[in-house]
Amino acid sequence: MSALKMPSETVVAIAREWIGTPYRHQASRLHAGTDCLGLLRGIWRTLYGAEPEAVPPYSQDWAEPQGDEVLLGAALRHLTVQDGAITPGDVLLFRMRKGAIAKHVGICAQTGDTPTFIHAYSGHAVVESPLSSPWQRRIAARFSFPLGV
Repeated sequence: MSALKMPSETVVAIAREWIGTPYRHQASRLHAGTDCLGLLRGIWRTLYGAEPEAVPPYSQDWAEPQGDEVLLGAALRHLTVQDGAITPGDVLLFRMRKGAIAKHVGICAQTGDTPTFIHAYSGHAVVESPLSSPWQRRIAARFSFPLGV
């Protein structure tokens, strides 16, 4: 179900502005601190203004002990499901291990010879990393930012 989506160059350019922002759990402030969800929230605010819903406090294990797909559920409410080939600007949700809930998110920045994605790397900062085979195997779902909200 691919609907009209925000231009990939726009999404990738905004995400790249966050590179170097320190990792801070539950934060979402450009250059000050963010986690992976905070990066997604910051891109949303740049594209549309106010966030679509309040984000309650969450632990670093998210809702893993309960098995609740909190991040996936929010993505289904506010983003557009993508199918087919991965494209720049796609929002990538990752399962960090088989059978676990999706609890990491990044933005595909480049496809082709050297695929990359932008994400907040725990203990470090927002970085652009290779979208290597191990990362690709962890992709649980793909979304895009809708064109207009």
